[in-house]
Amino acid sequence: MNPLTTVSELRNALDAQHPPTLIDVRWSLGGPPGIEAYRAGHLPGAVFADLDTDLAGPPGAGGRHPLPDMADFEAAMRRLGVCAGHPVVCYDQRDSVVAARLWWMLRYCGHSEVRVLDGGYEAWMRAGLPVRTGMQEAARPGDFRAEPGALPVVSAEEAAAIARGGFLLDARAGERYRGEVEPVDPVAGHIPGAVSAPSIDNVDTEGYFRSPARLRERFTALGIDQDAEVAAYCGSGVTAAHEVLALHMAGFRAGLYVGSWSDWVRDPAREVAVGG
Repeated sequence: MNPLTTVSELRNALDAQHPPTLIDVRWSLGGPPGIEAYRAGHLPGAVFADLDTDLAGPPGAGGRHPLPDMADFEAAMRRLGVCAGHPVVCYDQRDSVVAARLWWMLRYCGHSEVRVLDGGYEAWMRAGLPVRTGMQEAARPGDFRAEPGALPVVSAEEAAAIARGGFLLDARAGERYRGEVEPVDPVAGHIPGAVSAPSIDNVDTEGYFRSPARLRERFTALGIDQDAEVAAYCGSGVTAAHEVLALHMAGFRAGLYVGSWSDWVRDPAREVAVGG
């Protein structure tokens, strides 16, 4: 199944007798809460999911955005109207980074009928389509059941092993990978052996994903082939989900190191590399 949907496809789906469950997951690092953007304007019928409380557990031993308790995630998705076997479409502001986190989590928990709106809220606005303001609750509670394990997750130790014998992709900006800047975490640098592959290169200047063929070219240029063991990480496991989605589109199966750099640097015994 194509993990993306276009504005045109979504518009038609929302007019159908049984429209998909539509979830707004806008969020920005250091910016105003996503709920403010949602209240100011959202796609008709969309409900709001919060990255920090619905799609992640409390910051701590697992990093800044660890996986939530599965019972809590299940309850959040049911509150938003997610039902087994019923399509879900999620979107964020433009480049699908946070939407990819929800795509990954639902897929990880066994819900296969989930797509990301390519280009996000900005693509909808560029099409001149209507929006709604204020809050909206799901029409009825869902019956989603979280059954984790459908997608691969890797630990810090497994990530280190993949960096030595496979391809561990660092989805952060290049300057963070090289250790030139670190705006969030207490230590700068990258996991030794990891390859820099910023997620921003998965999309074009308007936030649309590049074609599967272009993405495949991108990843094969890094040396990845069909037999390679691949995983991705970022700062806190959000941007890395975008990388996993792009790899999926390109035909590669990849694990996600959910704790990512914010988990890696909690242990001072773990090595840190800097430079290119």
